[in-house]
Amino acid sequence: MADRTKNKRTRDDPPSSFPPDIVCTSKGAHGRNAIELGALFSLAAVGLYFFAVIESAMNLPELPTKRDPGNLFGNLNMAKLVASSHASASAHYGGGGGGSRSLQSASAAAVGSNTAPSATWPVHFKDEINNVETIIHPGDLVTKMTVPKFWSPPLHNRELYTREQAMSVGTCVEADEDGNHVRGDACPVHKRTIFIAIASYRDFQCRKTVESAFSRARNPDRLRVGVVDQIVNGEDVLCNEPIEPCSDNPNQALCKYQDQIDVYEMPAELSVGPVVARHIGDRLYRGEYYATQSDAHVTFTQDWDADIISQMEATHNEMAVLTTYLTDVQGSIGPNGNSLRKTRPIMCNTYYEGGPQGLHLRHGSQPERFPSIHGSPQLAPWWAAGYSFSRGHFIVNVPYDLYQPMIFQGEEMSIGIRGWTVGYDFYAPERSVCFHHYAVGKNAKIRNKVHHFWDNSDRYAGTGRKAMARLLGIVHMNPEVDPSKWDHTEEDIYGLGAVRTPEKFYTLFGIDVVKKTTQGHLCMLVDEGEGKMHKMFTPKLRADGMGIDYNEINYRWKDPRPDLKQPRP
Repeated sequence: MADRTKNKRTRDDPPSSFPPDIVCTSKGAHGRNAIELGALFSLAAVGLYFFAVIESAMNLPELPTKRDPGNLFGNLNMAKLVASSHASASAHYGGGGGGSRSLQSASAAAVGSNTAPSATWPVHFKDEINNVETIIHPGDLVTKMTVPKFWSPPLHNRELYTREQAMSVGTCVEADEDGNHVRGDACPVHKRTIFIAIASYRDFQCRKTVESAFSRARNPDRLRVGVVDQIVNGEDVLCNEPIEPCSDNPNQALCKYQDQIDVYEMPAELSVGPVVARHIGDRLYRGEYYATQSDAHVTFTQDWDADIISQMEATHNEMAVLTTYLTDVQGSIGPNGNSLRKTRPIMCNTYYEGGPQGLHLRHGSQPERFPSIHGSPQLAPWWAAGYSFSRGHFIVNVPYDLYQPMIFQGEEMSIGIRGWTVGYDFYAPERSVCFHHYAVGKNAKIRNKVHHFWDNSDRYAGTGRKAMARLLGIVHMNPEVDPSKWDHTEEDIYGLGAVRTPEKFYTLFGIDVVKKTTQGHLCMLVDEGEGKMHKMFTPKLRADGMGIDYNEINYRWKDPRPDLKQPRP
């Protein structure tokens, strides 16, 4: 079937995934503040006096701007500049060497444990005790950031995740007769909780995204949203600020469900891209049954939660992750909130590109067609950051890497390949349950006004190249680089699983990490005709539903049309 070329999805917007409930703020660490102090206070005595006053004021929590009195949801000031005691760590990172940096963070539980912590419902981050820890900003290696503790370290323990382990993760809205909210398969499908992770960079549409998630859910009481809100105080609207004052319209989702929204608020000047922001978002997860990730500028369809769960359950795969680039919202949703689309995008088009961070693999535009598999999501090789829906243990077992500042395109390779080695399988949803506000058509003018994290490129110059070396090293994509030359900090948390190898993935899907080439036209295997990949590989799903057994699959993709140029953005 022919491609719907005008609907091909590409990643042309910066991904937003930052939750609103905690504030991370620089305490005069940056050069701008120093210059202002020098200009304002030229006399030494007066300067010392005002410096003391300013220091005292800056140690008070900042108040988010434009706050409605009924909307003080507990955004906290969580970052503080520290003295040059971390200079040695900064120098080590700046040298580009390997080894471990002194940025270690304490985990909520011991790494290597395969026992999930206890979980309950409802849960609200700011109600917890001793729930934060301190990390050093991975971009400047100076700013001290107070962040949520992880609910749990990875539980896979570098072995095949068991069904029993999987059933120990996931809360139910209703407890059983013994008061347990973790009930595994015994929890009715409509009572299973969902965590929604959103990273937002100065995005005015973030609050509309959250509003639509709650207002169009069939069961909004089971949702919990975690937002990392990267803003400029006084300029940007907050992601958890109701569109109207709650006193005027208390029925808004942002008013009715405010206790189900946790926000980590941080100044935009500290933003180093989606990976670190989403890392903080992963820290807000608290054991929900399902986990979904979307950008901050999407609109959900009516009953989206029931629809995506039914699609997830149709895979019969506990390790399934439903993921794709999203279709543009224009012309996609009817007045009743229902989807008008019968097509869906699928992740299959990838190629190498160069740039300041070196040669790396990236996703191109993705085809959008009528599904070639019906009654189930369709198996695909790649994971997409713009939309992901899975069991909650995916966040636990494949957390975003703290040590990848200023990374954008490599983000999806890191999570996707790491997740695949842990044993997760990626599927394109048969039906889209949300749509993306791209900077095209009628939305071009307004979306093109939104800032991007790479506004901070000069501030954090050089960090992206080092982070990319780490990213590629972890997933075995840069064998030409001496492993001692890239950073291995906390690789036990942010590294590979042991169920499958990256090399197996590269062989299956025609990727040569030495020559930096791909066998083209992978979409012919994945999506054209009758969904060959799905029909070949899904029969190897393990009997207990714990992922596809790729030990039973011996396959190597070879481009059948090397003479035909494959599409790129």
